[in-house]
Amino acid sequence: MGRHLFTFVNKLNIRWKMVVVVLPLVLVPIFVVGTVVGWIGYRQAHLGITQTSMDDLDHLAGFTVDLLDSHHRQFQVYQEDKKLTVREDLESLVLLTCGMVNAQQQQILAGKIDLESAQDAVRRAMKIVQVGESGYLYAMTSKGDLAVHIASEGENVYDRQDENGRYFIRSMSEAARNSAPGETLTIVYPWRNEALGDARPRQKMVVYKYFEPWDWIIAAGGYLEETYKDPVAEQKAFTELKERIKAKKVGQTGYIYCMDRKGKLTIHPESEGDNIFAARDSIGTPFIQQMCREREGWIRYPWQNPGDKNPRRKIVRYLYYQPWDWIIAVGSYEDEFYQEATLIKGRIMSSLTVISLAAGLISVFLVFLAAKILSDPIKHMTEVIRDIKAGQFKRQMQVESRDELGELATTFNRLTRVLRRNRELETNLAQQGKMASLGVLSSGVAHEINNPLGVIMGYAGYLEKKLDPEDPNFTYIHEIKRESKRCKKIVQDLLNYARTPQPKFTETNLHQLLDQILDFAANHTDLHGVEIIRDYQAPAAKLPADGDQIRQVAINVVLNAGAAMPNGGTLTVTTRAQDTFLAIDFRDSGNGIEEEDLGRIFEPFYTTRERGTGLGLAITKQIIEQHQGNISIDSELGKGTTVTICLPLVREEI
Repeated sequence: MGRHLFTFVNKLNIRWKMVVVVLPLVLVPIFVVGTVVGWIGYRQAHLGITQTSMDDLDHLAGFTVDLLDSHHRQFQVYQEDKKLTVREDLESLVLLTCGMVNAQQQQILAGKIDLESAQDAVRRAMKIVQVGESGYLYAMTSKGDLAVHIASEGENVYDRQDENGRYFIRSMSEAARNSAPGETLTIVYPWRNEALGDARPRQKMVVYKYFEPWDWIIAAGGYLEETYKDPVAEQKAFTELKERIKAKKVGQTGYIYCMDRKGKLTIHPESEGDNIFAARDSIGTPFIQQMCREREGWIRYPWQNPGDKNPRRKIVRYLYYQPWDWIIAVGSYEDEFYQEATLIKGRIMSSLTVISLAAGLISVFLVFLAAKILSDPIKHMTEVIRDIKAGQFKRQMQVESRDELGELATTFNRLTRVLRRNRELETNLAQQGKMASLGVLSSGVAHEINNPLGVIMGYAGYLEKKLDPEDPNFTYIHEIKRESKRCKKIVQDLLNYARTPQPKFTETNLHQLLDQILDFAANHTDLHGVEIIRDYQAPAAKLPADGDQIRQVAINVVLNAGAAMPNGGTLTVTTRAQDTFLAIDFRDSGNGIEEEDLGRIFEPFYTTRERGTGLGLAITKQIIEQHQGNISIDSELGKGTTVTICLPLVREEI
């Protein structure tokens, strides 16, 4: 069996061999260690879960007490703020009334009214003002005579006492007489108004001020609970608090509840309002009475809910909240504590499975990655060798490391460069032979064709002069003459392409040269209606170049642009610095070039024009390359063409 296993492994590629060998070494230790750690974790969880759950119960009980206390303190602060607001409102009424009294006093001093009329007017105005539900404005003399009152006007109340037996009217009179001018005073006292049906005393606030000219103490009073208490808002806030407490779950079935010292449930998810003081557990223990008696602590008892087959042990943490005389309790079943430990055990096993699978997948990935790092260079070398065998000598192996494979790739690249150099030498020799043959052929063709063409053009010119332009034969003679000139130009372009002279480099100012060319081209018939824009951005325009050959290149490109705009347009000539080159952009707004034509645009004898020779751009590219530059064409059909020529600012000697 071992022999068959080794045979099977040997048939696998490198990646799968590494998976078969490495994967067991990774997964077996993970599984063993995971099982041991999982068992220890389960035991620790089972031992510690009870204490943790008890801590949770204690935390929830304290949290509930904090909620109740926060609610209680919030409304205490709210009531104190309302008291201050009530005092300010009462003071405003007193000051307003004093202002009215002072105005009447001024009328008296001016002799417009008498004292009795003034006091009567103030009395009527004060009686119509109501403060809260049962409060009012009143005025009395410093001796306690009620000068203004809605029910007891004319009575003397100097000896009246509040519910605590204090002579509050005497205190008000004495404080008023001793007050500073403009000072307002405040007094709060308990008062039970039998006329309003009060069953208990209520706190009453009075703000008053002394008006000495009339010997009046002007006061505004009202019951505090009528002004700062908001039963609807308090009830709404308390309802929201109860819902928040009842919504808090403890485990799966546990909950929080509150009761007073008599066993009445004040907050409970289901039995709110019931009295459970006499409740007993499954063995008859009155556990509620024990909670009410001890107020704070822990209690465990068996409890059987309807539907349960057997009683279950329940644990409750309870605390006492003194401001409301409440007991806050948080309870849960103990078996739900251990259920969490069981869940932890299941999670450990599932996590162990997931970790093993993840580790296996990661291991497979890493093994494949390692195999890829080792095998990809070999695969790449194989592909490069195949391409070079097919004649693609420009292919090079990527050298990404310094190991044995990297050294092999470097050595192979040197070999391919030698082979490519030899191949280029052979190609150049063959090309030179072709160009020499083309030159001989062109010279012979030019010699054999130019003589007959000269005779044809001579006789055509002679006949053209003899015929009247209105003669029908004049057109034919003119066509013969034009086509003969075209044949002569083709022969001349062929000679130029086959025998392009070596450029004579001189320091040339490119901007001046372009100005001469553009001035000449502006008068050419192909550029009628074409606007030429010169945008020279290059800071330095001097470079080594053959002025005549560059002139030939520029004229050829400009005339091609004019031919692409038969209905007129814009030709923009831009110069710009580009690293160690000077770039010239000829951008026209003509018809553009088809995408499939762009790849062959520099081929000899390839043309898209009806009467073109196909040698203009081929000669142009030849001249630019002899200048150690480059030329490129970017075109979009219907939007125009841009020809970019880059010439070096410094020529390299070859």
